[in-house]
Amino acid sequence: MSALTIRLPDEILDEVDKRSAKLHISRSEYIRLSIAKMNKGICEDERRAKLMETSHRVRKESMRINSEFAKVEHDPEA
Repeated sequence: MSALTIRLPDEILDEVDKRSAKLHISRSEYIRLSIAKMNKGICEDERRAKLMETSHRVRKESMRINSEFAKVEHDPEA
């Protein structure tokens, strides 16, 4: 495991200390869990954005195809 040194404002460090004590885990473990949770959240946000983008493209294509079917339904000779 690699080591990382960070500087935090006293208020944030106090909050980390309080919350880690309440959870009965070390400060380092609390920070590791917090970073892991943030990384997971960012990955989920990226995945959600990619799915939305894909959904919009598929929807646009579906609308185009539906309009072609509608033309054929109303005028089979078209």
